Parts: sequence; structure tokens; C-alpha cells
Amino acid sequence: MGSYLGIIISSGRQSTEENEEDETSRMAISSLQAREEEIQRRKMEVKERVELQLGRAEEESRRLAQISEELEVLGDPLRKEVATVRKRIDMADRELKPLGQSCQKKEKEYKEALEALNEKKKEKALLVTALMESLQTLAESDRLRLKKLDELGKNIESIQ
Repeated sequence: MGSYLGIIISSGRQSTEENEEDETSRMAISSLQAREEEIQRRKMEVKERVELQLGRAEEESRRLAQISEELEVLGDPLRKEVATVRKRIDMADRELKPLGQSCQKKEKEYKEALEALNEKKKEKALLVTALMESLQTLAESDRLRLKKLDELGKNIESIQ
């Protein structure tokens, strides 16, 4: 009986120890499961936030694409208009170049003709001045001749 009691006591200890180990194991498993559930819960929260952010990002991306399309539509007519104006400016430049050259040539010819005209005017003025001096000299000479003729006429009358 003594040994039976020892076995019972010893088996009681074992069962108590086993119960404690089982309890510890259960608590550890429970704690592990609770942590695992907490991790899963947080994963789900993070996943939901990420999905929410992705949804917002996709919406923003769609809005940006729409705005970009609207800007492109607005920009296209302006680009076409600018391109048309540039082409017209280039054409005007091509037309202006020979006109500018022609204008410069004609300005040069004009200046040369004006110079020649001024030279001829100076020459004419000198000739007119010379003519006037000659006419004055001629008039003086005519007056002297008339005076001389008068004197000769008087001399002839006095001789008669």
C-alpha cells in the first residue's frame, strides 16, 4: 500500500505537473494565437489602408489623365495656331530678304543719283554765277563801247 500511495502521490505530482505544463502550453498557445490574431488584424488594417490609398491614387491618376487630356485639347489649337504663325513669319522673312536687298540697292542708287544731282546743281550755280559775271562784264563792255561810239560820233561831228 505504501508503494501504491507513493505511486498515487507521485502520479498526482505528475498529473499536477502535467496539468501545469498543459496549462502553460495552453497559455502559450493562446498567447501565440492572440498575437497571431493581432498580427492578422493589423495586416488587415494595413491592407485596407493601402487599398484605400491605392483607390485614392487611382482616382487622382484618372483625374490627372483627364486634366492632361483637357490641357492637350486646349494646347493643340494653340500649337497649331503658333505653328501657322511661325510658318507665315518664315514666309515673310523669305519675302523680306530680297525686298530688303532691293531696297538697299535702290537706296544706294538714290544716294548716288542725289549726289550727282547736287554736283550738277553746284556746277549749274557756278555756271550761272560765271554767266552773270560775264553778262556784267559784257554790259560794262557794251557801255564802254557805247561811250566810245558817242565820243567817236562827237569827234566826227566836230570834224565836219
